[in-house]
Amino acid sequence: MADHLTPPLVCKCLADETRARIALLIAREQELCVCELVCALNESQPKISRHLAQLRNCGLLADRRQGQWVFYRLHPALPDWVHDLLKLMLDSNRHWLSPQSQRLAAMGERPERSAACC
Repeated sequence: MADHLTPPLVCKCLADETRARIALLIAREQELCVCELVCALNESQPKISRHLAQLRNCGLLADRRQGQWVFYRLHPALPDWVHDLLKLMLDSNRHWLSPQSQRLAAMGERPERSAACC
């Protein structure tokens, strides 16, 4: 997993604004489901799912199913330099994510996570 991730690949995966916001929200929250991302980004479910698939295919995200929900998190085998990059981007750009963070915080009926998942 870590061998194929190069700076150009990671930058290409994050070059799209929607994918960058998804990755940073997930890095901040540790795990989000599709419906939470749809609400936070105020985008359609197909668009969010398409971007999630691209992030998963490039190796940045992993997913798990819990009943009707699909949850996404950073891939557990990401190299440290990718975690460091995402943390730096998140810490330096909280204002950029502020509207999405506020929508996520105001979202009602967020799915419950299984206690066994984390």
